[in-house]
Amino acid sequence: MKKLSFLLIIFLCSLTLFSQDNPANTIDDLRKDAINIYMDASSYIKKEVPFINYVRDKKVADLIIIDTYQRTGSGGIEYTFFIEGQNKYAGVMDTIKMTTFPNETEEQIRIKGVRLLKMGLMKYIIETPLADFIDIKFSEPISETVSSDAWNSWVFKTRINGSLNGQETSKSRSISSSFSAGMVTSEWKLNFGVNHSNSSTLYDYGDIKATNTRRSSRAWGDAVKSVNEHWSVGLSTDAYNSNYSNYDLGLSLEPAIEYDIFPYSESTRRIFRIYYIASFRYNNYSDTTQFFKTEETLWSHKIQTSFTTIQKWGNINISARWHNYLHDFSLNNLSLNGNIELKVTKGLSINMGASYSFVHDQVSLRKGDTSIEDVLLNRQELSTTFSYYSNFGITYTFGSIYNNVVNPRLNSIF
Repeated sequence: MKKLSFLLIIFLCSLTLFSQDNPANTIDDLRKDAINIYMDASSYIKKEVPFINYVRDKKVADLIIIDTYQRTGSGGIEYTFFIEGQNKYAGVMDTIKMTTFPNETEEQIRIKGVRLLKMGLMKYIIETPLADFIDIKFSEPISETVSSDAWNSWVFKTRINGSLNGQETSKSRSISSSFSAGMVTSEWKLNFGVNHSNSSTLYDYGDIKATNTRRSSRAWGDAVKSVNEHWSVGLSTDAYNSNYSNYDLGLSLEPAIEYDIFPYSESTRRIFRIYYIASFRYNNYSDTTQFFKTEETLWSHKIQTSFTTIQKWGNINISARWHNYLHDFSLNNLSLNGNIELKVTKGLSINMGASYSFVHDQVSLRKGDTSIEDVLLNRQELSTTFSYYSNFGITYTFGSIYNNVVNPRLNSIF
């Protein structure tokens, strides 16, 4: 009897132990309760934001997150997360932004990005059981006032690059340098700069020796004034020379006006703008041109339009530009460009791009025939009536719709 009672006690204790919640099951339950999110997330984001499900099919997602960026006047970047709800969050739209500074490291930037993403997701997480495990802290004292900017929004950048390489039959060297200054506010955008480059390649095939040397310099200044949410005006100046393009000295002055059909405040998501640019140019050529000119003054104008949109189904960028000289309308150039990325269906995306130019405005081309040596070495600009470029790609992934796990092992090898 005592043995029977002892065995009964053990049995009851075992039932009690097995009836308790299994920690693994609790973890699985939390994962099932997590919100499904469709976004282009890095391994770092997946590791640092583990309380959501990263899915590969946007149809099963509760939220679709699109991240975009654009340069700021200080040389930093403004990142924007567009959050669009569907299924149980249908009709929900949110936008969150952060700005980085040019002296911040990649690690600092991605920490800020993850922090921003977490804050943007809290209004959705609070509706799930996972909210019981979220804690929000403010770790830094904050001043009530903003300190003044000693540089008054101006940013300066200087650069110098050099290279030297060779083999038995050829050797080359190059050096380039540049300096620029810029200031961007909501009312003004100012940019000034100079650059210079010099490269030389020597080919030696026994009795055949040839040298390809390129030199170019440029100094420019641009000013853009915001008028309102749709209009902007600007002025650009330029001074340049290039032995490749046959310019001993070129000077230009170009006033411009731009109209954006959508407000500029929506520029990170969509923009549809039309430009008109008038141009005055003085060209002093290194060699006599095909029009028997050693120098000339030219008037021309450009009309350009471009459309960009970033949506949950992909993004599109289309532009067209027309340029012609006013003294001779046959000297013209029409350029068409387009790029598109489409998320067609679960796991399938298509990207393609193309550009084509009808070229009839090469006023600086040298007079006379071009030697075969110049053609093969690409030592000078050549006559053409067109140019084009195209690319196409398809990406398809399949398997589990969930993509939460991060495993960085041997990333640098495999």
